[in-house]
Amino acid sequence: MPLIPFDLLSLYGTQDTRATFAEHEALKTILRAGQNHFEIHSLCEVNTQKPPYPQFPVLCASIGSKDPAAPAVGFFGGIHGLERIGTQVVLHYMRALLFRLEWDELLHQQLEKVRLVFMPIINPGGMWAHTRANPNGVDLMRNAPHRAQDRVPFLAGGQTLSSHLPWYCGRPGEPMQAESQALLSVVREQLANRPFSLALDCHSGYGFEDSLWFPYAKKRQLMNHLPEMFALKTMLEQSMPHHHYSFEPQSNQYLLHGDLWDHAYDASPQENIFLPMTLELGSWLWIRKNPRQLFSRHGIFNPILEHRIKRVLRRHAELLDFLTRAAFSAQRWLPHSQSRPDLQQLATAYWRPRRQA
Repeated sequence: MPLIPFDLLSLYGTQDTRATFAEHEALKTILRAGQNHFEIHSLCEVNTQKPPYPQFPVLCASIGSKDPAAPAVGFFGGIHGLERIGTQVVLHYMRALLFRLEWDELLHQQLEKVRLVFMPIINPGGMWAHTRANPNGVDLMRNAPHRAQDRVPFLAGGQTLSSHLPWYCGRPGEPMQAESQALLSVVREQLANRPFSLALDCHSGYGFEDSLWFPYAKKRQLMNHLPEMFALKTMLEQSMPHHHYSFEPQSNQYLLHGDLWDHAYDASPQENIFLPMTLELGSWLWIRKNPRQLFSRHGIFNPILEHRIKRVLRRHAELLDFLTRAAFSAQRWLPHSQSRPDLQQLATAYWRPRRQA
């Protein structure tokens, strides 16, 4: 899927509030303000299929080093349209980055040697319609063509029965959805083709803690770059000793069909190091404090009260900044050939696959 330069004039969009949504308007504002800094591309157009039938572009914005060998970090959000807080975390970081460019000399030096890639709203049709799936009823996070190698949770692990049921993978044998292809094309062209890159995909979901998950979701086998992921985890704990993230392979929680990050990781060149992670914000933390959110489809997946939204945005900005710094300094912490076997042994023992129940 080609990267198409985006016409900034189209950011001065519609006066019809029914044909837009708050996160899309926030992204437009950031891109207009940062047009001299960001490279902006449109990956595809999404038709919402409902009145007033607005169309939304799936946008990618990049900033930093143009050296194809420079390390890179990709920040993603909005794969599930209901999980707006993930998009808001990425937008918050983009906005702060833009303001810091006015005065932060260290940031300018950092961006000379690292590339940052942003896709805050991968599923604009679902976010506009307040649905988890895209306008075709497909759960994009279960849309890759592979199947899990073991049992998956009923429905939640991905199903091909009907788009009227949740967690629909899409019809078997059909091409992936345009939004899924857009994400994978950005990963392929701007991240995984570099010697080193990271990706963070921001979601929200059930749970009493925030989690960082990495491949695999399709099988209980551990990823090839386990020593590198263990080194990153150790560095996170040393740099942010009071963080509340659990950090583990997704398969330690459950398996699922068609995980996009499994697909992206397996498609990355073997000679490069590509470390994708999913940030799952524990929505039960907010529901426990405000049980009335259970009666709102939006409230199940997002904080509702303004002070809690601000707290979430502050809390996770440090993680995004940590990943940017980790990419910038990758050669200082990536395991060398001598230390890698020891880290492999430690990481395997720490993340040993759980037995099936």
